[in-house]
Amino acid sequence: MKICNTIREMRAACRAARAGGRRLGFVPTMGALHEGHLSLVRAARASCEVVVASIFVNPTQFGPQEDLAKYPRSFERDCALLEKEGVELLFAPAVEEMYPAGAGTWVTVEGLSDRLDGRSRPGHFRGVTTVVAKLFHIIEPDAAFFGQKDAAQVAIIRRMVRDLNFGVEVVACPIVREADGLAMSSRNTYLDTEQRKRALVLHRALMRVKKLWTGGERDAAKLIGVGREEIAREPMVRLDYFEIVDAEGLEPVNVVRDGALVAVAAWVGATRLIDNLVLGDVIYG
Repeated sequence: MKICNTIREMRAACRAARAGGRRLGFVPTMGALHEGHLSLVRAARASCEVVVASIFVNPTQFGPQEDLAKYPRSFERDCALLEKEGVELLFAPAVEEMYPAGAGTWVTVEGLSDRLDGRSRPGHFRGVTTVVAKLFHIIEPDAAFFGQKDAAQVAIIRRMVRDLNFGVEVVACPIVREADGLAMSSRNTYLDTEQRKRALVLHRALMRVKKLWTGGERDAAKLIGVGREEIAREPMVRLDYFEIVDAEGLEPVNVVRDGALVAVAAWVGATRLIDNLVLGDVIYG
């Protein structure tokens, strides 16, 4: 696996990798890799001749009181995992490489960026879309692979790609969970044993809503009420939001139809976790 630290080097390596019309798949990450990330690499490998990944803890998507300084970093371990999965190229730039002094250009998807996590974390999605746009320009992938756990991020990036005419297919891959249902996340490492147990309430709340919806309930207010009620039973967990929205536009719905997104965010101790599910028969891609 070739590791590139500069934009110039990465661009040259990607152009060489695409020689002969080979399809290039891209998996952007912030490191601290787990099985969820590796599932994206495998999805890229299944449909692309060349797989490229990035590791970059993007400072612009963290708020001033958030966990940028303590965000888990395990670069050598991550490299070993990516190489084992057959990643050919890894882009691992410094912050100064991605954001040169005096940079003042941002990419913002208006409207969508203020919903779900964007409402709780002002400026977060502006940082996400700006760095992803930069990565797409540098790497020029044919397809980019993202996890459904960050459902709002997927919707926003898809809108950005459409609006700015990027020539990249955005592929969403299913959430990877622990055996007990907890969605895999790099931030799970912050949880102690008791908090880890309490965090399972996010998945339980989603499952209660799914069961009720499968039984025929379509009223969003009633379904949301059930989810919030389940979270409220866990005193160690503080709810940020529990919403049911249109999966593409992230707008709240009143009548919950097939394909609606049920999304939750909550603090377990000092750790903010997110989870979601799409109701009905889900076809990822």
